[in-house]
Amino acid sequence: MVDSVASAIRDAAARLASASDTPRLDAELLMAHALGISRETMLLRHIADPEPPGFASLVARRARHEPLAYITGHRDFWTITLDVRPGVLIPRPDSETLIEAAVAHFGAAGPRRILDLGTGSGALLLAALAEWPSATGVGVDRSDVALAVTGANADRLGLGQRTALRKGDWGVGIDEAFDLVLCNPPYIEQAAPLPPDVADFEPAEALFAGADGLDDYRRLAPQLPRLIARGGMAAVEIGADQAEAVRDIFANHALMMKVEKDLAGRDRCIVATH
Repeated sequence: MVDSVASAIRDAAARLASASDTPRLDAELLMAHALGISRETMLLRHIADPEPPGFASLVARRARHEPLAYITGHRDFWTITLDVRPGVLIPRPDSETLIEAAVAHFGAAGPRRILDLGTGSGALLLAALAEWPSATGVGVDRSDVALAVTGANADRLGLGQRTALRKGDWGVGIDEAFDLVLCNPPYIEQAAPLPPDVADFEPAEALFAGADGLDDYRRLAPQLPRLIARGGMAAVEIGADQAEAVRDIFANHALMMKVEKDLAGRDRCIVATH
């Protein structure tokens, strides 16, 4: 006898309890993905339907700690939904702090030109372009996979005509000054322990930055002053305990700085201006 959606979700949540901090939510999202509908629609209209084929295999993948976003192929960020895949960092809600800082700085008028260094899935750049319809932007990444994912996301969101992509190493070779510079660099110490969802699946080059996690800030610091236009700003993500260290690195490069906190009250973003 085929289980109902409700009973299959219940059983899956129990199985995922050891692999996830949110087992019930994960089970519901996997079920909605298997059904090809939204979670809300599933809960309202399809909870008594029979379990769909393929649901058990999705649960098995999550039980092996594969990130939910890689299984479903998408992740919500700010006001947009991004396609994600192995090889690109999964966008986190903490990174929305950078967009919040930009909104506070520019207001509704917004920036004219945006640069996203280490664009990954395109989360920061495309969220900013969606926020300000008159802006155009450039996304830079060393990874061909990341650039392909960003380009596909830009086209799917109707932002392709306002998005230019460049393979590169941070700001090296860029001779334009931008109103808004966004950057979520790697900032994890090389020896730091990570949960298997991250360590075993997400790209190491997007996570680790040397023995102290600060290598990429040292590379970015001398580049930022020439990349930020007068009246503009850079928003750079930091680890929760890195504000003082990153400020010290940036302090020698004629930048004024302030720290913005995420919704949990943790230091999350350095805002740099001239």
